[in-house]
Amino acid sequence: MTEQTSFYDEIGGMPTFRRLVDAFYRGVASDEVLKPMYPEEDLGPAAERLTLFLAQYWGGPTTYSERRGHPRLRMRHQPFHVNPDARDRWLSHMRAAVDELELSPLHEATLWDYLQRAALAMVNTFEPTGIGTPSGGRSTPGLPVSSRSDSAD
Repeated sequence: MTEQTSFYDEIGGMPTFRRLVDAFYRGVASDEVLKPMYPEEDLGPAAERLTLFLAQYWGGPTTYSERRGHPRLRMRHQPFHVNPDARDRWLSHMRAAVDELELSPLHEATLWDYLQRAALAMVNTFEPTGIGTPSGGRSTPGLPVSSRSDSAD
């Protein structure tokens, strides 16, 4: 009997997911549409949650669920007006981050397929960028994760 290796382990575990998310948030930090979603200047807490979520999804430690419960991605993103422009910007920054990892073609395609499907699933409006205001009263045109507990993951 052979033991199966998780995708998480195959691509290098937590260090790989940290590199992915760090590269992604470097792009978000200067994005005029996505960055305003974060009420604080430090993107570190949001990056930590995204790292833990992705690591868990791909077979790593279950720290994300232990801290935050079920991911409920659509529900957590519902207060944000995620339109096609925000989705495309999110994907653009994530594409650059995935490319930095230099994964094998199979691993890259597997990861990218998931990220595209996840981003498509988060779209909840077709209003132009600029926006809509969720119940919190702040303008939130994008997809990424805020570190506030009432914000998306």
